[in-house]
Amino acid sequence: MPLRASRVNRGPAAAAENRRAILAAARRLFAARGYRVPLQAIAKEAGVGQGVLYRHFPRRLDLALEVFEIHFAELEEIAADPAPDAFLRLWSRLLALVVEESTFVEMFVEARQSTRDYDGVGRLRALIESTLPRARQAGLLPRALTTEDVLLGVRMAYGVAATAVDGEDVAALVRRVLPVDGGSPR
Repeated sequence: MPLRASRVNRGPAAAAENRRAILAAARRLFAARGYRVPLQAIAKEAGVGQGVLYRHFPRRLDLALEVFEIHFAELEEIAADPAPDAFLRLWSRLLALVVEESTFVEMFVEARQSTRDYDGVGRLRALIESTLPRARQAGLLPRALTTEDVLLGVRMAYGVAATAVDGEDVAALVRRVLPVDGGSPR
């Protein structure tokens, strides 16, 4: 009787590889299906069992925070550029994240409600405050534009993304009311 080939459980040796696969799968599925995508689907996409997923990420929020830390690193890199247009690039990327991955905002909301020490909004505020004054001073934005206005704009973009009707070009809708070039809404 021939022996069947079976998957070998590599145990701890596969931990780092499994973690990377889970994060990659979560990023794809959060973007495609939203924050409430079944964790079972993420485990399956990553090629791991649910137990492995839960060993690495005990809560959905833990997984989301790790996935979106990649986005924060990208936003921080943009904000670190001392050029006056850094805010415009930060704003453009932030709006793209909200449109492409509204999960980013859903994760913020859940983190704020369930994790006392999470300060994603504070981190985002700091990025805006580090870039906005340079853009205003260079005349790229209205002098009256505030950090609170920008944060309100993010919330508005999320509202457009969350209420979009199938087939609508969400990015175009957001650009209509929240331009990325510093101009005023049309």
